[in-house]
Amino acid sequence: MSAADLPGGDWIRGITIRQPWATCILAGKSVENRPKPWSWRGWVLLHASKAKPEPAVLRNPLVARTIHGRALHRGAAVGVARLTDCHQDPDGSPPCSPWAEPEAWHLVLTDVQELALPIVVGGQLGPWKPTPDLLDQVLQQLPDLRP
Repeated sequence: MSAADLPGGDWIRGITIRQPWATCILAGKSVENRPKPWSWRGWVLLHASKAKPEPAVLRNPLVARTIHGRALHRGAAVGVARLTDCHQDPDGSPPCSPWAEPEAWHLVLTDVQELALPIVVGGQLGPWKPTPDLLDQVLQQLPDLRP
């Protein structure tokens, strides 16, 4: 199946994430922190930005344990996930996840699937629409992915 065979072609968005956070999501991090809420729900293509990871972040024990032995690809699509919710934790309540930052909007990601071969591609700020060619390359690796 190709991207052209899928209904409407409007069933997935891209999200660009700095490293090591993109790799952490592939390894089980279920919350991505954002400064603004997202209305999109559904599949998101996980894109690792080209930015070099900050050394202090790499030394964080939670991050270090999560990414241990994993490649930190940059400037590439690395997987897909289903975005199921976007919320902020209520004032005074415990964080919804060890990954949740106070006052940030938390994108809740489920059904994460890693691409065996990262696809080099540029990303954008905010949600972006992957090209049909990029989706065809993703579907070659994840043929059962459906809206």
